[in-house]
Amino acid sequence: MCLSVSMVSLLSRAVFGVMQQQKRSVQKHLLRFGLADAVFVRALSVVAIVPVEAGNPLKVNHVVYYHNIQYCKPMQDETEIRKLSGRLVSAAAILLALGSLSCPARAADAGFTQFIASLWPEAQAAGVSRATFDAETRGLEPDYKLPDLILPGRPATGAPSQAEFVQVPADYVREASIARLAGEGQRLLQKYRASLSEIENKSGVPATVMLAIWGRETDYGRYTLPYDLVRVLATQAYVGRRKDTYRNEFILSLKILGEGAVTRKEMRSSWAGATGLTQFLPSEYYKHGVDFDGDGRVDIWHSVPDALASAAQQLVNKGWQAGLRWAYEVKAPANVDCTMGVPEVTKPIGEWLRAGFVPVRGQRLGAAEQAQPASLLQVEGIYGPAFLTTKNYFVIKEYNFSDLYVLFVGHLADRMTSPLPFATPWAASKQLR
Repeated sequence: MCLSVSMVSLLSRAVFGVMQQQKRSVQKHLLRFGLADAVFVRALSVVAIVPVEAGNPLKVNHVVYYHNIQYCKPMQDETEIRKLSGRLVSAAAILLALGSLSCPARAADAGFTQFIASLWPEAQAAGVSRATFDAETRGLEPDYKLPDLILPGRPATGAPSQAEFVQVPADYVREASIARLAGEGQRLLQKYRASLSEIENKSGVPATVMLAIWGRETDYGRYTLPYDLVRVLATQAYVGRRKDTYRNEFILSLKILGEGAVTRKEMRSSWAGATGLTQFLPSEYYKHGVDFDGDGRVDIWHSVPDALASAAQQLVNKGWQAGLRWAYEVKAPANVDCTMGVPEVTKPIGEWLRAGFVPVRGQRLGAAEQAQPASLLQVEGIYGPAFLTTKNYFVIKEYNFSDLYVLFVGHLADRMTSPLPFATPWAASKQLR
């Protein structure tokens, strides 16, 4: 149980009042705890100091009022005060001990507050108003339960086990998930056809690729991101492994709020600080954000056209090449050298074909396609599907640096226009535990 500073102060005054036999001081300071300290009031009732009436003694204004808690009988004499004194001091000692044992990070909170305050000059230089800075940082507390933190006296938590890096391909690129998202993507393709067509014409990014990113990132908006973005970024900037990166992201999140694009309540994020329908960091929001619907703000939280246009713009800014597929599934020759399957080994697709790699299902590639450079990808070696990956494959990989992520997004995009799964199935490999 964590004891707030205000609670400790009130508790200390109450104890002092008992010791000095000041009944009014005891009543005043013992009964005015905030909502977060309700557990203390209930703890006192357990040790029979202040019997609490049945029901919740908290009023909507989050203050425990005197008329909600009643003593069994008024303190009349010195003997009764001594009894109360003994019980109160014992309860205080226990609760304070519990508070100090279970909250090792509490002492660091003052440092956190000072750290946040020290960021004001940088925030001001970035265009954040003093009113916004004060409003969004007032009462802000770190979230020490986040992963990827370095906390004094504790082992580094490290990043959580993201599915892209621990699941086997058959589990990550699961057929049932692909089929479900592809079906929903086909419906959304019709619903947003006008916007998607215009975005595709301007950016060169296929509508299906935009939708696939949206589907992978937030299940087309059905998945609610679990964290408060400002708190996540502030904590990561204070004790995260990448402090400098998150310091800037935190300041930019305040700038977004100050511009009124979204409310704090709606600006939810992942543990790593990605937010919106297509999951952007604040810096990515400013680099790639597009106000496609023309309402005067870039809204990647509610406006599907804005979110999709912004995702497409991010791909364009990272080098997307219009008219080029993300990859070609191929059948590798029996004598394939798996050491060739690295991004550094790049050859024109035609050269790969002459070396014995055959496009699946009899697909025929034109001269322009065969001239494109590509790398060999075999995520399961000779036991699973093989791909010739183009420049656009690596552009998608910059959105999320994982081969499985790109395979998911690319295959999902293909499945919105074709029902066919990969020609070569994934191997029956198991995830190591």
